[in-house]
Amino acid sequence: MNQHAYIFPGQGSQFVGMGKDLYENNIQAKEMFEQANKILGFRITDLMFFGTDEDLRQTRVTQPAIFLHSVIRAAIMGKGFRPSMVAGHSLGEFSALVSAGALQFEDGLRLVEQRALAMQQACEMQAGTMAAVLALEDSIVESVCVETEGIVVPANYNCPGQLVISGAYAAVELACEGMKIAGAKRALILPVGGAFHSPLMEPARVRLARAIEATEFKEPMCPVYQNVTASSAINKEEIKHNLVTQLTAPVRWNQSVLAMVSDGATVFTEIGPGKVLQGLSRKIAPQVEAESTA
Repeated sequence: MNQHAYIFPGQGSQFVGMGKDLYENNIQAKEMFEQANKILGFRITDLMFFGTDEDLRQTRVTQPAIFLHSVIRAAIMGKGFRPSMVAGHSLGEFSALVSAGALQFEDGLRLVEQRALAMQQACEMQAGTMAAVLALEDSIVESVCVETEGIVVPANYNCPGQLVISGAYAAVELACEGMKIAGAKRALILPVGGAFHSPLMEPARVRLARAIEATEFKEPMCPVYQNVTASSAINKEEIKHNLVTQLTAPVRWNQSVLAMVSDGATVFTEIGPGKVLQGLSRKIAPQVEAESTA
């Protein structure tokens, strides 16, 4: 039987004007955006609709903005949103959990706000960065990271031939040189604010863990394929544990998509800003139908 997977993007998919069409053309969407403005204590809608690229690059804005765009778009689909399974890339996992009913909208937004602030604080405590490594086997990237002095680890397994590494700045730079020697087509530092999904995010993980433990979760309406395990979860305690672990663990997106395909997914719909995951899905599993709501 054909199964429909809904997938939710993470940081980097934002753009100025995101969500403006939803706000102006749908009453439910407008009400949810205004509710978010009150919860956050500032008009994030002004920054989303009329801000600058620089405004949207601030972690405290980026993460809630992408979450809101994704969750509100899923909500206004009503009965048209009938997922067989869901998954989200990094931040997108929170959007997936809210859309699948494991988290209330308000609780999800508050957790995303806490996550953004915690990650920003961790970045200020210890500077770090990330780098994209292209056209090199995962096992070789992993080996180079192990052999490089300092903190540098695989962070995002995006698709075959595209792996992002993360860690202390000097170690990432050293690893990039090692990747090129090992045969990588490219190994380039990314314009990000910190070493996400690395041990440098430990302070953020501790802070977010407290917030997650204090939040009520329910069993989702369908299996959630989580970044940490790349396998389905429906038990709320397992979901919470994986969500806490995610900040310092790699995003196994490539493996997650393959797991969903193995479990019957034939259609992947990306819900939220941009079309990054749509493109990755086609690279990972060319046989599936991939589309985007963007």
